[in-house]
Formats: sequence, structure tokens, C-alpha cells
Amino acid sequence: MTIVPLDRTQTANGASGPRPVLEANGLTKHFPVRAQLAWPPAAAGRGPHRAVVHAVEDVTLALPRAGITAVVGESGSGKSTLARLLAQLITPTAGRVLLDGAAAPGRRRYARQVQLVLQDPFSSLNPVHKVRYHLARPLRVHGLARGSNLDGQITELLGRVALSPAFADKYPHELSGGQRQRVAIARALAMRPRVLLADEPVSMLDVSIRLGVLNLLAGLRDREGLAILYVTHDIASARYLADVIAVMYAGQVIESGPAAQVTDAPAHPYTQLLLSAAPDPDRAQAPSLRGRGAPPNLIRPPAGCRFHPRCPLAMAICTQETPAAIQVAPGHSSACWLHATGLSAAQSRPLAGRRPLIEQQPNQTGGEEKR
Repeated sequence: MTIVPLDRTQTANGASGPRPVLEANGLTKHFPVRAQLAWPPAAAGRGPHRAVVHAVEDVTLALPRAGITAVVGESGSGKSTLARLLAQLITPTAGRVLLDGAAAPGRRRYARQVQLVLQDPFSSLNPVHKVRYHLARPLRVHGLARGSNLDGQITELLGRVALSPAFADKYPHELSGGQRQRVAIARALAMRPRVLLADEPVSMLDVSIRLGVLNLLAGLRDREGLAILYVTHDIASARYLADVIAVMYAGQVIESGPAAQVTDAPAHPYTQLLLSAAPDPDRAQAPSLRGRGAPPNLIRPPAGCRFHPRCPLAMAICTQETPAAIQVAPGHSSACWLHATGLSAAQSRPLAGRRPLIEQQPNQTGGEEKR
């Protein structure tokens, strides 16, 4: 599945425009399974047939300058693994990462341009050091510290994340969760990167302060032209912040497109399920969900579409062949056999016992329609 996120000036997936800052081509990551962790134990195997976890499968994406791409999915869908692959913290099993269309440079040069912000701001900061230390260290390591003006650089970094200079002399435990996350973002900005990979940056913050951090990321995109990857399980916040949404399930991207279009007219049943679970004050009544099930075992993922064991709309072909990405609207793609044409009667036969995923769903005009 290919994601080609929209540039701020583009109107459709794949439209011509400036080369993306960061690209991933066919990224795949398989983690070997230890024998003592496999069940049954014989499932781990040995040698070339050793069992693996299929964490990320053939993901291709492009992050444009001054754009925010949100990767959405439930826990275990491969979102964080994808972010770590893009940060080059782990080595892909297949595929490659491109920076400005060329092979990624060495680790230190790459880190100067691509930075990762982790989910838990408290564990990512050393509790025995003050904020000043955390911001000064990357400047020194990368040779960016300007001697006697180091304090000025630290003050500037704090200002970029809307913190006063007084925070430089505080320890992490003296800060709130939102302030710690702002410090973590300031540390990532110390090298003046062009790409920011934010791995669930607000999931561990109080609801009351999440909006401030999201607005901070939006400001960095607009003022500094950063390319941002926003990893989240909250599709509502993805709609608020992102230009493009890509939905992941079981290691694969199953739907992608402009944020408003993906959330207003979801094309994949799994995306519909995610949206039905998100709070919506405009929804007339709670949707009736059926066939929710559980995520598949990624050591032995199901054949065909990986969502078919949970999908109430699954057809016979869904159990046999993996669907390709099908364009359902300009810039909007979905990897689902429901959008394919030319299927035979045998292929399109519904699986026994399957019912609509959402019995009542608001349509775009504010009414309700049967699904």
C-alpha cells in the first residue's frame, strides 16, 4: 500500500510537486521469535524457516515539507515500528529510506535532519539533570553550541515551544506532563531538523493539555516548514491536526487520503470501526457495532485480507487474496475488495454469519443511512 501525502499546495495523491523530504519505499520489518516465546513451542522453528512477527509489511510513504501525515491504528498495528524504521533506530527487513530522494546518510548526519519524539516524556528525560542539560547536550554533541551564547540558544529553544527561560533550571519531576513533552520537543528541535517523527506525543498527557501540544506541532509545520509524522490511535486528533491520514491494521496500510475525506467518508470497514469508537457530539445515536473480534496473530497472519476475520462485510475472495490499493476518490485509496470491480459471483459471496459493521451511520448531509 502506498501513501503519497498531500503537500499544502497539492490536491490529490501523486500530484506533481516538490520532492518529499523523507520517503520510505516498501518498508518491511519482521522480528524473529524466540523459541520460549512461541506457542506452541515448535512454532518458532529454526534456520531460514524460523517464525517471525510480521510487524510492518511493504509500506511506502512520502513526507512533504510543511505537511503533517497521521498514521492511525490500534495498539499492535505497527505504527511505532514504522516510526522507528523512519528514525533508523531499527534496520528494515526489506525496503529503504530516502532523504531528499537519495539513500539516507550516516547516523549522525541523518539525526541532524530527522528527529523522533517519544511517547512518554518522563522516561525520555534523565531525572537527575535539569532542562538546561537536556537542551545543551545535543547542541554540544552535534557541534552546534556557540560558546558563551549557549544560554541564548537554550532560551531560544524554550521559546519555540512556548516555555519561559526559567524552565531551564528545573528538573523533569518539577514539570507537568505537557511541559515535559514540550521540553522533549525542544530537545528534538535543537539540531534544527527538517523532519519530526512524533510517536503518540499526547497519549500520556491529560486531555486538558493535549490541545496545546497539538497546536504546537501545527505551529512548527506552519512557521518552520517541518515535515511531521504524527503517530496516534486517536483518529479524532488526527483529523484535527493532520493534512493526510493513513490507517494501519496488522502491519499494513489499509486506507489513506486527505484527513477530512478519510474521516467524513471512510472507505474501509476498519476505518469505519475506528470512527464509530471516537466520541462525536453530533452523532444522533451510538452506532451498533458487530463482529468486533480481536487483532490477528502476526506470527501467523491470516491469508488474504488481514482484517477479514473481524470484518462483517467479508467476502470469499477476502480469505484468499490480499487486496491492492484502489482509488475511491481523488487522493483517497482503500485496500478493500468491496471497491473492486469484475469479481465473480463465487468471489463476491458473503461469508456466512456476517452482518453490517455499523447499523446506523450519519451521512455527510447530517441524516442517517443504513449500511
